[in-house]
Amino acid sequence: MVRDIGVVLFDGFSLLTAGVIPEVFQAANEICIARSRGDVLYDVRFYSAEGGNVACSSSINVWTYACDVRSAIGFDALFIVGGEGAQNAAHDERVVGWLREVLPLSEVVKPIGEGRILLEAAGVDSSGQSRSTAGWQSKLVGALENDLSDEGDRYGPVVKTALMLVKRDLGGDVAREAVARLSLNGSPIVASVLSESSTPTRAEKVRASAQWLKENCGRPISVSEVVRVAAMSQRNFLRYFKQEIGVTPSEFLLQTRLEMTSRLLAETDFQIDRIAKRCGWINGDRLAKIFRKRMGHTPSEYRARIRGSVPGDPA
Repeated sequence: MVRDIGVVLFDGFSLLTAGVIPEVFQAANEICIARSRGDVLYDVRFYSAEGGNVACSSSINVWTYACDVRSAIGFDALFIVGGEGAQNAAHDERVVGWLREVLPLSEVVKPIGEGRILLEAAGVDSSGQSRSTAGWQSKLVGALENDLSDEGDRYGPVVKTALMLVKRDLGGDVAREAVARLSLNGSPIVASVLSESSTPTRAEKVRASAQWLKENCGRPISVSEVVRVAAMSQRNFLRYFKQEIGVTPSEFLLQTRLEMTSRLLAETDFQIDRIAKRCGWINGDRLAKIFRKRMGHTPSEYRARIRGSVPGDPA
């Protein structure tokens, strides 16, 4: 399983800040490969307004993909690093339009420095609330934090977000080894991530597995996968999940997919087949069958009703 990590850069960005992001995820990849573990692997890509080379504050060029709305995807984590060029990019409709596409589909968003300017241009306030759509709520990380909290710990807030993802996906042991490999132990912010308890309770394991189901609902999921995430026997997992969450894992996954589908129908103009694939339904026919049974409407009817338009409008 691969997690997509995006890093948005603009001319004059800090190489120290941006460079540590792929370092953390690459260290996690190398650790898992060395241990022959079939865990998550991370694919980190840099993006910029036009793509191609972007110069950092020390005049070193980094190659990037273009922020092209035609190839926009959702990210498991999106870091918006900023830089002096962010001011100009905030007036570039290509970049702003791209962000409006990817933000609702991204799990975690971390603005850094001038990166906040881009979020504001895309119509997102500091809480992660969209001012221009039906109201999606992205997991905006550290929006109100001061990223330059300590001159000697400038990378701390960025590394914290990356390590939290590694720890969530792969466990505290991998996160600690990644920190040791990269000699990041001196950061107090990093230390705060690693010092958290690594022995979750049964209820915490179940809630973590429920969160994992939410984050992976857009792809086929087997019982064995989620049982492995929970670190329980299948029998205990099914029993405790129902006790803690109130429904079975399969029902919870179905509800999660329906919620994601409803949100995309309300907030985007994506075609039904595209939404079906993003939400784990395989195709539009299966989505339509289940959606009508559970919601009492076809996806197109639901979109028309929620937007207050006439049924039969293009989906």
